[in-house]
Amino acid sequence: MAKILLENYCFPEILVGMEEAIQKAINSGEILQISDRKTLASVLTNGVQALNDPRLTVSYEPNFIPGMPQMLPSLPIEKLIWLVRNSVKLDILDNNIGYLRIDRIIGEETATKLGSLLRDNIWDKVAHTSSMILDLRYSTAGELSGVPFIISYFSEPEPLIHLDTVYDRPLNTTMELWTMPSIMGERYGKKKDLIILTSKRTVGAAEAVAYTLKSLKRAITVGERSAGGSVKIQKIRIPHSDFYITVPVARSVNPITGHSWEVSGVSPTVNVLAKEAVAKAKSLLAVRSAIPKVVQSIADVIRRFYVFTDRVPALLQYLQSTDFFSVISEEDLAVRLNQDLQSVSEDPRLIIKYMQDNAAILEKDPELENIPDDLESLKKLVDTIKVEILLNNTGYLRIDKFFKSYAGAKLEELIAKKVWEPLKDTNNLIIDLRYNTGGSSTSLALILSYLQDTSQKHHFFTINDQIQNITTKYDSLPQTAGPTYGSKRGVYVLTSYDTASTGEEFAYLIQSLHRGTVIGEITSGTLMHSKSFQIEGMAIAITVPFINFVDNNGECWLGGGVVPDAIALAEEAVEHVYEIADFHQGLKFLIEGTGELLEKHYTVHEVAQMASKVLFTKWAEGLYRSVVDFESLASQLTADLQETSGDHRLHVFHCDVEPKSLHDVPKIPTAEEVGYIIDALFKIELLLGNVGYVRFNMMADVEVVKAIGPQLIKLVWSKLVNTDALIIDMRYNTGGYSTAIPLFSTYFFDAQPLRHLYTVFDRTKTTLTKVMTLPQVRGPRYGSSKDVYILTSQMTGSAAEVFTHSMKDLNRATIIGEPTIGGSLSSGTYQIRDSVLYASIPNQLVLKTLQPKQCHLTKNLLGSTTSTSHLLTFCLTQLTKMAKAIFLIAPLLVLGNVFFIHASFAPELIVDMAKIVMDNYCSPEKLVGMKEAIEAASSNTEILNIPDAETLAKILSAGFQTTVSDQRLTVSYEPNYVPVVPPKMPPLPPDQLISILQTSIKLDILEGNIGYLRIDHILGEEVADKVGHVLLDLVWNKILPTSGLIFDLRYTSSGDITGVSYIVSYFTAAEPTIHIDSIYDRPSNTTTKVLSMSTLLGERYYITKPLIILTSKNTKGIAEDVAYCLQNLKRATIVGEKTAGGSMKVDKIRVANSDFYISVPTAKSVNPITHSTWEVTGVTPDVEVNAEDALATAIKIVNLRAQVHAIIEGSATLIADNYAFEDIGANVAEKLKGLLANGEYSTVVSKESLEVKLSADLKTLSGDKSLKTTHNTPALPPMDYSPEMYIELIKVSFHTDIFENNIGYLRFDMFGDFEEVKAIAQIIVEHVWNKVVNTDAMIVDLRNNLGGPTTAIAGFCSYFFDADKQIVLDKLYNRPSGTITELRTLPELTGTRYGSKKSLIILTSGATAGAAEEFVYIMKKLGRAMIIGETTAGASHPPETFRVGETDIFLSIPTIHSDTTAGPAWEGAGIAPHIPVPADAALETAKGIFNKHFAGQKTTS
Repeated sequence: MAKILLENYCFPEILVGMEEAIQKAINSGEILQISDRKTLASVLTNGVQALNDPRLTVSYEPNFIPGMPQMLPSLPIEKLIWLVRNSVKLDILDNNIGYLRIDRIIGEETATKLGSLLRDNIWDKVAHTSSMILDLRYSTAGELSGVPFIISYFSEPEPLIHLDTVYDRPLNTTMELWTMPSIMGERYGKKKDLIILTSKRTVGAAEAVAYTLKSLKRAITVGERSAGGSVKIQKIRIPHSDFYITVPVARSVNPITGHSWEVSGVSPTVNVLAKEAVAKAKSLLAVRSAIPKVVQSIADVIRRFYVFTDRVPALLQYLQSTDFFSVISEEDLAVRLNQDLQSVSEDPRLIIKYMQDNAAILEKDPELENIPDDLESLKKLVDTIKVEILLNNTGYLRIDKFFKSYAGAKLEELIAKKVWEPLKDTNNLIIDLRYNTGGSSTSLALILSYLQDTSQKHHFFTINDQIQNITTKYDSLPQTAGPTYGSKRGVYVLTSYDTASTGEEFAYLIQSLHRGTVIGEITSGTLMHSKSFQIEGMAIAITVPFINFVDNNGECWLGGGVVPDAIALAEEAVEHVYEIADFHQGLKFLIEGTGELLEKHYTVHEVAQMASKVLFTKWAEGLYRSVVDFESLASQLTADLQETSGDHRLHVFHCDVEPKSLHDVPKIPTAEEVGYIIDALFKIELLLGNVGYVRFNMMADVEVVKAIGPQLIKLVWSKLVNTDALIIDMRYNTGGYSTAIPLFSTYFFDAQPLRHLYTVFDRTKTTLTKVMTLPQVRGPRYGSSKDVYILTSQMTGSAAEVFTHSMKDLNRATIIGEPTIGGSLSSGTYQIRDSVLYASIPNQLVLKTLQPKQCHLTKNLLGSTTSTSHLLTFCLTQLTKMAKAIFLIAPLLVLGNVFFIHASFAPELIVDMAKIVMDNYCSPEKLVGMKEAIEAASSNTEILNIPDAETLAKILSAGFQTTVSDQRLTVSYEPNYVPVVPPKMPPLPPDQLISILQTSIKLDILEGNIGYLRIDHILGEEVADKVGHVLLDLVWNKILPTSGLIFDLRYTSSGDITGVSYIVSYFTAAEPTIHIDSIYDRPSNTTTKVLSMSTLLGERYYITKPLIILTSKNTKGIAEDVAYCLQNLKRATIVGEKTAGGSMKVDKIRVANSDFYISVPTAKSVNPITHSTWEVTGVTPDVEVNAEDALATAIKIVNLRAQVHAIIEGSATLIADNYAFEDIGANVAEKLKGLLANGEYSTVVSKESLEVKLSADLKTLSGDKSLKTTHNTPALPPMDYSPEMYIELIKVSFHTDIFENNIGYLRFDMFGDFEEVKAIAQIIVEHVWNKVVNTDAMIVDLRNNLGGPTTAIAGFCSYFFDADKQIVLDKLYNRPSGTITELRTLPELTGTRYGSKKSLIILTSGATAGAAEEFVYIMKKLGRAMIIGETTAGASHPPETFRVGETDIFLSIPTIHSDTTAGPAWEGAGIAPHIPVPADAALETAKGIFNKHFAGQKTTS
């Protein structure tokens, strides 16, 4: 039986270990002891179906007579015609819909034979219909060769389409199916709609037709999931018995999806019962036939009414060109159009909506509302406006609706008298729009005119009306009927979530005009100035904006809600007004104080004056009205100062505690601290060629430097002062104190004359200080003649920048790196008046050491000074370019020093060596600057006179290796060197070939049918051709049948590059050809692509079998390339140690006629996937272990991978059968199998990595973090607690409190099991519940409740409902059992109920999960509680643990979900609160709501 499977089963890759498993079963003797043959067949069937393929069956049939399949083409023509007529039905339905039912898919040969008959009697009758229903619900037989024949009629002749690939296992052949270039009769084409009907009976070739047309997006499938048949199944007799095994011998792989319809079936686009499929198809075609009409109607509305006329062409082009193939309902069409039109137009007001009640809600135009003209009616209208005088002489104006401004002079006079007269002398004004739902926009200009000075004209907004084709500008009125409020006093506009349309426009204008401060909640975002049109005969409506509202800055408001300057709960907005108004009273004082500090301390007085003036002007123009607290003021001041001055160092910040100065008097270190400070500040190194390197990360104060001076000289300076050149690394020095700069600088100049380093201008003291080098320093100087290089970066700041600039300006150092940060020599921190605001202001300026007429401000110490920015930017750019040559500094000094030594070798020697490197080195891009350096070195005319040639070779090796950063470049002196010529392999007899190969190749078949192959030398193409037949018999044919292969390269250190393609090809597919590697050869300047080979001697190792490559530190050269290529092709897993990092090719080249040789890597490998190489760095293993442990580790990995297929398939089955949401479970299962088929699990290396990946994939596919792998931890036995212990546990688990106004508080962080809780219910009632049950309102805090069992939910909910009526709380659907359980309130409870009358608030957070969410969901759904806090976790009902097959992998699967008929599930999505606030603020928000509620009750009473 195993042999039949191995030779015939169409998925041979999953048969790994089959023979061994069956042999073990035979050896056990248990199976063969079964005496009943049918029972044995059943047992064997279960065994083979462990491969997760239900088509595999074993049967005992002693009387079975194989039937000969009827060959249709061989039948007489009359029988063929009779057969076709009985398997094809056709009709023309209403609306010219063609109906074609095919119960048998005829093959290509039969179709050709009956061609004209089929065309005349069937096809021509349906070919001219408007759309077609192809009914395959009863198609249970057919030939796969007929699939291209049918599909070709529904496609175009060109280009040809690859439809399917069929693999036949017994023949080991692959056949591709393509559309046909020519057919008999005309094509239906690809434009007209095609619906395919399927059922559970649809099987075989009909499934292939449906699946292919669906995948090509040519047809929509309607009905049931098809049977999931097979391409070809054979019933094969097990030799010498009456047992038969049914085996799928061929399989289909769709080239588009990479999957197949076999076993899983074809999933319909629209899932309905088979008997309802025709009716559903007709309704679907009715919708689809209406699409052109809907699209045209929408285009007409947009063309006629849409206000953004410049966007209309793009919208019309979209409508004309979009393919609506996937649309299957009116709602689907509306959603698609809405998303796409908003994306194209970038206008959220343009809406396409599906109206479920089939009636569009058309917006009422506020301009059409009639305003009464009689005086009494006008008075009643004006009385709807509320005016009061509140605390602190604050005016209060509440407007719930805006009237037309042109309603008449009478109305304006009444409003002036009612509103503006009483408010004219108030200190500030509140305009309350919290209850404003809109009105006429024309009145906005009138109200805004009262809020401006009449002395000058103001432009408020513009309205563009597309329907009337007019543009109206709204400006301030020249005069008003009443006294104006003016522009100086504070205006505070209150908003809420209910503020809509014109109310929102007013709030929006208040912000854009900088006339007031908006406080409250984000407004509703209600669209206005739009018209809605219902598409005739459809439940689809379009809302199109025909008016644009453009503010004073030319910005068009697109709705979306106005965000207040100060966000607060609507009911608390008035209290916030008093706080903000009080804060605004002091704004002028603070802004003036900021300006004064600038003018007093900022280094550039003219800039300070300008910035101070700008700040005051912005305040006077109202630009600081959006500032509502100290933090927002600090942010606004910082932005304005930096924008005005161009100096990013100016900064205003808020601090409740006075900040410490950055330049306090430094602490002099103790003797014990000196060593630590030196180690922390300085890092030194002596580089090759006597080049010194010092890095210090902070500029210390001069007093500190003096204190540590002796130790600093001893530990640091004495090691650097005698070097020939010095690199000073300031890349990580962010600044510090500038007092030690003269001391540091002095060491790099001679004692006389003293040098002028720079001049410091102190703005605060208005002094100029000239900074010079010092006449005397401790220890020796470095002097002025030796080279100094300073490295900089964008982190180099303040004092480090001053030092760098002074060295550069005096031409004492070369600066290499990035432009520095542009810090400050000194910045003072100053308190702004007596507030909690502080300003950081640069107060010192460094002047460069140039001639007076050339004196410039140093850019790095000033920021973006306008007069010098362009010049300095250019200079810094040049420095950045220099950074690329940094690697040349030290090695060139080495080479240079060689020339200063009197030597006996000609200077041309080094030049010749450099030329060899430049002409042959495989990475010429790393040789930038080499040519110039060599030319400079060769110009030295002194003679090299090192007597020892080997010493010179070592020095030159070090120079080249450091310059190019490649240790493979070596110079040697070898007077007796004879180049080695590798011998060619002579013809050898077979026995000698075998003995030679056996020395470098080892093979074994390990337990579990795991192949082991060790190769110590990679053979080249030429040798492989010669010994191929021997290798095949001796090695390869023994490896092929193995289930997985361990390829040992731990001892492979030699080989031929031409062998890479050979080896890789045996482990990859024949087609398509793979680009394995690219070899660049420098001497010939050619790149050779290494490609896989399409033909090989012998069979390939199947690409899905595991391949493990073992590596060690000794794996080198070509073996590294093999490992690296197969690793990056994701074909092999590397186990072992990081490889040696050898070379593709290294040539030893003689230098001219000398006895010096230079070894140069002349070729390099560039992997086409990583664009990198293994050379020098080596190959990093996927699993890093010691070389001696690599084989054991590899065996474990192969054994694990043998189980992976069954584990993933088993997991998919468990999820599909048990996951709470059936459609999601099926989708996850299908996609999980797809990941398996795509090789996503082929790289797992341990049980842990498999569990991690499986969990991650399940979360990604389902969006459910509860669906994951888990561990089968046995439940702990129940604890036997005493009553006293229960009481103590309850005290710890529950938290209660009574707040002000008799508000109860209850917190618990876990739900318990009902049976456990029931046993201790009386204790909980006495020690917890009775403390809060008599309160007037309650807060239940579930912010830290992680869930638990849901069995106690019904009982807990019951306490908050009355006993007189039993309420259905929720309906729980249990997927494994298919049952629905109603969760109801309990008629009897322990203790007193809280009842349904008293208020209840539940607090939530992002951590609230599981059972806690179920409780929140119920109480929110039933309207029993207000939810405050954050959206909950979106977990699930307690999941069940399932074992995957017989493995030790376990899955946690949610199996129960709540009722979804009234809305979406909370599982996976969470429950949104009524009032969203951060979790930390939820309790105070809840207390505030209750306190306000009870305070209102007391006031009323």
